[in-house]
Order: sequence, then C-alpha cells, then structure tokens
Amino acid sequence: MTAVTDSYFSAVIGRLQTLREALAEPMSRASAAICTAARADRRVYVFGTGHSHMLAEEVHYRAGGLAFTIPVLVGSAMLHEGAVISSVYERTEGLIRPVFERYGMQAGDVVIIASNSGVNAAPIEAANYGREIGATVIAITSLAYSAAIANGRTKLADIADIVLDNGLPPGDAMVELPGVGMKVGPASTAVGATVLNAIFAEVAAELCKDGNPPVYLSANMPGAKEINQELVKKYRPRNPHL
Repeated sequence: MTAVTDSYFSAVIGRLQTLREALAEPMSRASAAICTAARADRRVYVFGTGHSHMLAEEVHYRAGGLAFTIPVLVGSAMLHEGAVISSVYERTEGLIRPVFERYGMQAGDVVIIASNSGVNAAPIEAANYGREIGATVIAITSLAYSAAIANGRTKLADIADIVLDNGLPPGDAMVELPGVGMKVGPASTAVGATVLNAIFAEVAAELCKDGNPPVYLSANMPGAKEINQELVKKYRPRNPHL
C-alpha cells in the first residue's frame, strides 16, 4: 500500500470512528423519526444532487435495505445527462419544487437531503418544501463546508430538523498531494452511505419489535423472490421507481 492510499484509508476510517460518537445523538433522533414514520405507514424520501444523489440510490431497492425508502431522482441535477449543466441546475431556484410535488409526499413522511456544501438552491428548496408539508427533514452535510462558503446565504443545516454533520473539510477531498498544494480523495459518499446504512439498520432492529421489518433480500438468496415481490406490491403505489 502506497503512502497516498494509506492516507486515504486512514482519513476515511478516522472520520467514521469520530462520527460514531459525534453523531450518536442525531443518528438516534433520525432513527426514531424514521421508526415513527414507518409505524404510521409513511415513507422516507432521500434526495441529493450531483454526486450526493448516489445516497438516494444507495437505499433504493437495496439488499438488506428497508422497502419504504424512496429516492427522489432529478436527472437534470444528477450527472448522467450532463455533469457540467447539472452543476448549474442545482444552483438554480425553482426547479425542485415541481419535482417534489409529483412524488405525493405527505405530512409525517421523512425527507433526507444530502448536500455536502449545504448551500445550493436545490437542497435548500427541497428542505423548505419538506418543512412546509409537515415532513421531518434530515440533512447530511458538512457544517465546516457550509460555514466556509455561505457568505450570508441560508444553509441546509439552518432548515433541517435533524442535522448529521459529516465533519468533512471544505471541498470534500481528504488527501494532500505532495508538492502541488492540491487535495484528492473525496469522502462524502463513503461517509454518507455508512451513516445512512447505520441509521436504517437501527430502524430495522427497532421494527423487529413489531414483527418482521420490510427488508429486501438479495435476489440470489433463498426466498428472496417471494419476499421481494410482496414488498414491491405493497410499496409500489407510492414509489415511482419500483
């Protein structure tokens, strides 16, 4: 293992070890909010733009994941339709509300918004919409990044009911390249996915008290076809991506 590779592994592992304690309280609150929503037959929506959108797909129809999660996917603000223009769209006001309105979100739902910088128009608009309809809004963001670039703008953390601060530095990259003053090795996706999966694992464990939680099985596992078909049948009416 080279020094750079070792530095990146160490940085990510160190960040996760720190967050295990630093986020214990807000993660517990997030788990409780999701459990409350699940028991009321509500849904959990996950949204992000740019690379943050991958956290929405991470929890969607996931082996070992909960079936009441719904990704909010906005192609123009992701990467596959044009990475450069997506950066423009996520900073443009007025584009997200019409998309959110199509998903049929309800009071009592949970809306998780991933935005590392936490200042772009799209996540701010999404958070405001969630609050307006009576959903619980959970943010996954970097408070340090937001503080460094907000310049008086509203931050995602200012709106969210629960804030999961990933503790990452402005710019996301964790490893400094020798002699050139540049950094590589972004960590927001790896850290965000770990935090989300930990929360949903806790939720699933709590829901076991009510019986079998709605967890998808990997398609290659025994009994997966029957179990997953039943879950899809139940949750498809409110999930346009099933």
